[in-house]
Amino acid sequence: MTPPGAGGNGKLSPRETQTDLLRFATAGSVDDGKSTLIGRLLYDSKQIFEDQIAAVERTSEQRGDGYVNLALLTDGLRAEREQGITIDVAYRYFATPRRKFIIADTPGHIQYTRNMVTGASTADLAVVLIDARKGVLEQSRRHAFIASLLQIPHILVAVNKMDLVDYDEEVYDQIVHDFSGWASRLDVTDISFVPISALHGENVVERTSKMPWYEGASFLYRLEHVHIASDRNLIDNRFPVQWVIRPMTDEHHDYRGYAGKVASGVFKPGDDVLVLPSERETRIARIDSHDGAVDEAYPPMSVTMLLEDELDISRGDLICRAHNRPTSAREFEAMVCWMSDTQLQQRGRYAIKHTTRNARAVVDDLRYRIDVNTLHRDEDATTLGLNEIGRLRLRTSSPLLIDEYNENRTTGAFILIDEGTNNTVGAGMILGTEG
Repeated sequence: MTPPGAGGNGKLSPRETQTDLLRFATAGSVDDGKSTLIGRLLYDSKQIFEDQIAAVERTSEQRGDGYVNLALLTDGLRAEREQGITIDVAYRYFATPRRKFIIADTPGHIQYTRNMVTGASTADLAVVLIDARKGVLEQSRRHAFIASLLQIPHILVAVNKMDLVDYDEEVYDQIVHDFSGWASRLDVTDISFVPISALHGENVVERTSKMPWYEGASFLYRLEHVHIASDRNLIDNRFPVQWVIRPMTDEHHDYRGYAGKVASGVFKPGDDVLVLPSERETRIARIDSHDGAVDEAYPPMSVTMLLEDELDISRGDLICRAHNRPTSAREFEAMVCWMSDTQLQQRGRYAIKHTTRNARAVVDDLRYRIDVNTLHRDEDATTLGLNEIGRLRLRTSSPLLIDEYNENRTTGAFILIDEGTNNTVGAGMILGTEG
């Protein structure tokens, strides 16, 4: 019997788990049609209840839209409806026979860059929408840069509103040329393009006859078939301990488990493991999930590990392999997206949260601030403002168990917190310990 507190997501193999669920984030400039695209995707893939469609029809009529405005399926906030914009990150869920999906619908305004960072931080794929009438804009480049910064391995560029340019192949080709040329400077290996009309559903779920010159797959087909099995790190075993479980009941009086979410790697009962920072070695006795004991644990499973030896382990410790361990460091370099109206200051002091470990951090140096539109590095910058991104050198009050972000998006990420307000002021991606 599994004790209270154990969690998980079944007994699928790592490969099945990785291909069964796709997390993707949508981004684009204001009024590029993100909400309409998602509404069309949900509607055409039969994911909407009749009462939801009826409510959208009524609201569309009240607004005088003249058509069923599918954007209202996703723009649920009253402020968004009144202004016709998306101002927060909204998460949507749907499934096809091929795959399950979690969508992070992020806002397009420049002042909400931080919202995009939040929504895209766990994405396998980023959808960048471009208005065919406007071409590649500043926000298009900004969103692509952030996707590359977050190490999102796949970018799907949807050139929307092709109906408003008479389905002109030359318009589409020019956008592909412009975007590809700029994106060649980014650390992105997989970029694909699809011309669509979200309003009319062309090339969204089914191929359209309106653009015979386009021989590629539909938008949904690309989402269903993008290969993500090799994207997650199944080599470097990392298990940050979130909670020590001791039910202290008659049935489980001798139970001591360590609960958390697998950051990377594959753990199995019988594996030799190392506990950090204590440097104690032991062996995994059992791994429990919400559904009972499992033969292996892999990302993103939440499980409880039982070890053969009684060790002094607490929240913030990390279980790994003796021959493959993270770096223990008090000083490191990182790219940081600033999320506060209060500017970052040189020598500023903040709380830092890294996996399940907390410490205090000092900004030793702002190396440069980067212009996300031109990729220019301003090495004379002395501060970061809201939504700005820069490279920092940080020093922490106690060692953190880190990996570089491009190797591990969990142990390579952190947030900075203002201790006075308890607000999150920065999201960071670790580059390494060398300056």
